[in-house]
Amino acid sequence: MSRLNPITLWNPAKTMLAAAALWVWAQAGATEITLTHPLTEASATRLARLVDRFNARQKGDKIILVRATARGKPAVLNLATADVLSDYLLKKSAYKPISRLMKETGEAASFKPLSADLLAGQNRERLTALPVAFGAPVLFFNKRVFRQAGLDPENPPRTWREMAEVSGKLLARGNACPYTTSWPVWVHLDNVSSIARVPVAGARNTLNFNNLVQVRHIAMLASWHKSGYFHTFGRTNEADEEFFKGKCAMLTSNSWAHSRLRDAPGVELGVASLPYHDDTGNTPPGHTLAAGASLWVGGGYKSADYKVAARFIRFVLSPEIQAELAQVGGFLPLTDAARQSLRASLQYDEEYVLDVAYASLQGKGAAQALRISALEPVRIVVDEELEQVWGGKKTAKAALDVAVRRGNAILSAKPALKQAVSF
Repeated sequence: MSRLNPITLWNPAKTMLAAAALWVWAQAGATEITLTHPLTEASATRLARLVDRFNARQKGDKIILVRATARGKPAVLNLATADVLSDYLLKKSAYKPISRLMKETGEAASFKPLSADLLAGQNRERLTALPVAFGAPVLFFNKRVFRQAGLDPENPPRTWREMAEVSGKLLARGNACPYTTSWPVWVHLDNVSSIARVPVAGARNTLNFNNLVQVRHIAMLASWHKSGYFHTFGRTNEADEEFFKGKCAMLTSNSWAHSRLRDAPGVELGVASLPYHDDTGNTPPGHTLAAGASLWVGGGYKSADYKVAARFIRFVLSPEIQAELAQVGGFLPLTDAARQSLRASLQYDEEYVLDVAYASLQGKGAAQALRISALEPVRIVVDEELEQVWGGKKTAKAALDVAVRRGNAILSAKPALKQAVSF
């Protein structure tokens, strides 16, 4: 009997070739889909880590993260933030509802546990988009600056009247920027109106945010701007950075800003509910309005593509990822179960900001027919008019009258935008 040549039993070259052939065969059935987003570099980096974790669990299937540029056919997965939401609403037929996607792919996912506070009017049984990165408006303040000004850092202002008193004391103690705001339209029109339980639109979703409560509020801010109590830095979240640098003592912004602001040097971060007007006659105060980024699924793709998309949505809904989004991004968990499971791992300040944000979403609010901040063409118009007020070129009444007139003209030309009632 002849001896066996060991090379015939194990040949490295042949083994490597066979392994390569096996890899090619395995990849031949792999599916690759795209997830587009409009995020900043820092936020995109956080999202990329999440996508990488999902990809590592797949058998060859993969999600590629791409920054959204052209407004062509939607990708399989699309992340829509408030500033691009109107583009999505205008072409809803180009998207596949999330609830239908999960049903068609057979992926087990129940939307019943999703918090109604974050669905913004969507029906759980016919969920169009998944609110993956939402927050609520809150008041951030620098406890260290409060203490230096002789103010109680554990007793932040609760009403806009108290905000004026605190701002005056801060200014008198040498603080050049007592108060600033990010997202001025969302905070000072959408949310101030909801808390006062005054609508921003009337019959047939015709804009009417130039009523007494809104005019008084903007006029108040105009007087604060003139006296130095209130400073503005931009139309989105530019003011977050000014607070982070320690330039301003108080900031109204999305609760998710906490994930960055908590690391600000020289800032001892405090969080409180968005102030309310205590003289409108509408008591108790109404609720705030959650806002953020939603995940949409494009239409017209292969079943294999949708299988990957559905698995990613199930992945995002898992308690593990919900906890990560809350801790890393500051976002509100989508379910009560996820919120409760987080308590064991959150630091006190993280838990506190989530509690404040969730508490502000409870109770009765205005019957919001539209959200101005969700209608990008309208929001731009309102921002332009508010800047006329801050610059002393128009009164609050004149600016809001013009904003309403211009906004209604836009809605008349683009009636599909009125579908923003669900977001």
